Amino acid sequence: MSTAITKETLAQIFDQALQEVTERTAGVRLHQEDQPPGEDLCTVHITFDKGFNTSLTLCADTSLLARMACNSFHEENVTPEDLEEFSKEYLNVLCGKVTGALFRATQIPAHFGQPVFYRGRYEPQEQEVQFILTYANEHSEGAQLIHHVPCSREGGADSEKT
Repeated sequence: MSTAITKETLAQIFDQALQEVTERTAGVRLHQEDQPPGEDLCTVHITFDKGFNTSLTLCADTSLLARMACNSFHEENVTPEDLEEFSKEYLNVLCGKVTGALFRATQIPAHFGQPVFYRGRYEPQEQEVQFILTYANEHSEGAQLIHHVPCSREGGADSEKT
Protein backbone atom coordinates (compact mmCIF):
# COMPACT_ATOMS: atom_id res chain seq x y z
CA MET A 1 0.00 0.00 0.00
CA SER A 2 1.50 3.30 -1.01
CA THR A 3 -0.28 5.44 1.60
CA ALA A 4 0.63 4.05 5.02
CA ILE A 5 -1.86 4.12 7.85
CA THR A 6 -0.79 3.55 11.44
CA LYS A 7 -1.83 0.47 13.35
CA GLU A 8 -3.65 2.68 15.86
CA THR A 9 -5.67 4.46 13.15
CA LEU A 10 -6.49 1.14 11.53
CA ALA A 11 -7.65 -0.30 14.86
CA GLN A 12 -9.84 2.76 15.40
CA ILE A 13 -11.43 2.32 11.95
CA PHE A 14 -12.12 -1.36 12.65
CA ASP A 15 -13.52 -0.63 16.11
CA GLN A 16 -15.89 2.06 14.89
CA ALA A 17 -17.07 -0.10 11.97
CA LEU A 18 -17.63 -3.15 14.19
CA GLN A 19 -19.61 -1.24 16.79
CA GLU A 20 -21.80 0.51 14.18
CA VAL A 21 -22.47 -2.61 12.10
CA THR A 22 -23.18 -4.78 15.15
CA GLU A 23 -25.71 -2.40 16.62
CA ARG A 24 -27.36 -1.64 13.28
CA THR A 25 -27.59 -5.17 11.87
CA ALA A 26 -27.96 -7.23 15.03
CA GLY A 27 -29.20 -4.88 17.72
CA VAL A 28 -26.32 -5.80 20.01
CA ARG A 29 -24.04 -3.32 21.73
CA LEU A 30 -20.47 -4.42 22.21
CA HIS A 31 -17.87 -2.69 24.35
CA GLN A 32 -14.13 -3.24 24.37
CA GLU A 33 -13.18 -5.75 27.03
CA ASP A 34 -9.98 -7.53 28.09
CA GLN A 35 -11.61 -10.95 28.65
CA PRO A 36 -11.36 -13.12 25.49
CA PRO A 37 -14.31 -15.26 24.32
CA GLY A 38 -14.96 -18.65 25.94
CA GLU A 39 -14.46 -22.11 24.48
CA ASP A 40 -17.64 -22.62 22.40
CA LEU A 41 -16.53 -20.51 19.45
CA CYS A 42 -17.20 -19.86 15.81
CA THR A 43 -14.79 -18.05 13.50
CA VAL A 44 -15.37 -16.22 10.25
CA HIS A 45 -12.33 -15.33 8.16
CA ILE A 46 -12.01 -13.08 5.13
CA THR A 47 -9.02 -12.06 3.01
CA PHE A 48 -8.51 -8.71 1.34
CA ASP A 49 -7.34 -9.85 -2.08
CA LYS A 50 -6.99 -6.45 -3.74
CA GLY A 51 -5.63 -3.21 -2.34
CA PHE A 52 -4.43 -4.62 0.97
CA ASN A 53 -2.57 -7.86 1.56
CA THR A 54 -4.25 -8.58 4.90
CA SER A 55 -7.08 -10.59 6.38
CA LEU A 56 -9.67 -10.21 9.09
CA THR A 57 -10.91 -12.85 11.49
CA LEU A 58 -13.94 -12.61 13.75
CA CYS A 59 -13.81 -15.19 16.52
CA ALA A 60 -16.86 -15.09 18.80
CA ASP A 61 -18.80 -17.05 21.36
CA THR A 62 -21.37 -19.13 19.52
CA SER A 63 -24.03 -17.78 21.88
CA LEU A 64 -23.18 -14.19 20.88
CA LEU A 65 -23.41 -14.95 17.16
CA ALA A 66 -26.67 -16.85 17.75
CA ARG A 67 -28.09 -13.87 19.69
CA MET A 68 -27.06 -11.53 16.88
CA ALA A 69 -28.58 -13.84 14.24
CA CYS A 70 -31.85 -14.17 16.18
CA ASN A 71 -32.10 -10.39 16.47
CA SER A 72 -31.28 -9.89 12.80
CA PHE A 73 -33.75 -12.55 11.59
CA HIS A 74 -36.40 -11.64 14.21
CA GLU A 75 -36.53 -15.28 15.31
CA GLU A 76 -36.45 -17.01 18.70
CA ASN A 77 -33.90 -19.62 17.56
CA VAL A 78 -31.62 -20.15 14.60
CA THR A 79 -30.37 -23.30 12.92
CA PRO A 80 -26.64 -24.00 12.50
CA GLU A 81 -27.08 -23.09 8.82
CA ASP A 82 -28.70 -19.76 9.78
CA LEU A 83 -25.85 -19.07 12.19
CA GLU A 84 -23.26 -19.68 9.48
CA GLU A 85 -25.14 -17.62 6.89
CA PHE A 86 -25.62 -14.71 9.30
CA SER A 87 -21.98 -14.79 10.42
CA LYS A 88 -20.67 -14.66 6.86
CA GLU A 89 -23.05 -11.89 5.83
CA TYR A 90 -22.24 -9.92 8.99
CA LEU A 91 -18.51 -10.04 8.19
CA ASN A 92 -19.27 -9.02 4.59
CA VAL A 93 -21.15 -5.94 5.81
CA LEU A 94 -18.39 -5.16 8.31
CA CYS A 95 -15.71 -5.44 5.62
CA GLY A 96 -17.74 -3.20 3.32
CA LYS A 97 -17.79 -0.55 6.03
CA VAL A 98 -14.06 -1.00 6.67
CA THR A 99 -13.08 -0.80 2.99
CA GLY A 100 -15.10 2.41 2.60
CA ALA A 101 -13.34 3.98 5.59
CA LEU A 102 -9.94 2.78 4.36
CA PHE A 103 -10.58 4.22 0.93
CA ARG A 104 -11.44 7.61 2.44
CA ALA A 105 -8.22 7.47 4.51
CA THR A 106 -5.84 6.15 1.84
CA GLN A 107 -7.52 6.56 -1.59
CA ILE A 108 -6.72 2.88 -2.22
CA PRO A 109 -9.63 0.76 -3.46
CA ALA A 110 -9.85 -2.61 -1.76
CA HIS A 111 -11.65 -5.86 -2.49
CA PHE A 112 -12.25 -8.80 -0.20
CA GLY A 113 -13.02 -12.41 -1.00
CA GLN A 114 -15.77 -14.67 0.26
CA PRO A 115 -15.89 -15.18 4.02
CA VAL A 116 -15.26 -18.68 5.33
CA PHE A 117 -17.01 -20.00 8.43
CA TYR A 118 -15.40 -22.37 10.94
CA ARG A 119 -16.63 -24.06 14.12
CA GLY A 120 -14.02 -23.38 16.78
CA ARG A 121 -11.00 -21.11 16.45
CA TYR A 122 -9.27 -20.66 13.10
CA GLU A 123 -5.91 -19.03 12.51
CA PRO A 124 -4.73 -18.35 8.95
CA GLN A 125 -1.46 -19.80 7.72
CA GLU A 126 1.50 -17.61 6.77
CA GLN A 127 0.01 -14.59 8.48
CA GLU A 128 0.65 -13.04 11.84
CA VAL A 129 -1.56 -11.02 14.13
CA GLN A 130 -1.11 -7.28 13.82
CA PHE A 131 -3.69 -6.49 16.51
CA ILE A 132 -6.70 -7.93 18.31
CA LEU A 133 -9.77 -5.99 19.39
CA THR A 134 -11.65 -7.82 22.17
CA TYR A 135 -15.32 -7.18 22.95
CA ALA A 136 -18.15 -8.30 25.20
CA ASN A 137 -21.86 -7.60 25.43
CA GLU A 138 -24.04 -7.13 28.50
CA HIS A 139 -24.37 -10.93 28.83
CA SER A 140 -20.56 -11.35 29.03
CA GLU A 141 -20.53 -13.01 25.61
CA GLY A 142 -17.29 -12.22 23.85
CA ALA A 143 -15.78 -11.65 20.44
CA GLN A 144 -12.40 -10.82 18.99
CA LEU A 145 -11.72 -9.01 15.74
CA ILE A 146 -8.23 -9.99 14.62
CA HIS A 147 -6.28 -8.22 11.88
CA HIS A 148 -3.65 -10.39 10.18
CA VAL A 149 -0.75 -9.30 8.04
CA PRO A 150 1.73 -11.42 6.07
CA CYS A 151 4.50 -12.90 8.20
CA SER A 152 7.48 -10.60 8.17
CA ARG A 153 10.50 -12.43 6.82
CA GLU A 154 12.97 -10.15 8.57
CA GLY A 155 10.88 -8.97 11.52
CA GLY A 156 11.21 -5.44 10.15
CA ALA A 157 9.36 -2.24 10.96
CA ASP A 158 6.58 -3.02 8.48
CA SER A 159 4.53 -4.57 11.27
CA GLU A 160 3.66 -1.10 12.60
CA LYS A 161 2.00 0.06 9.39
CA THR A 162 -0.39 -1.46 6.89
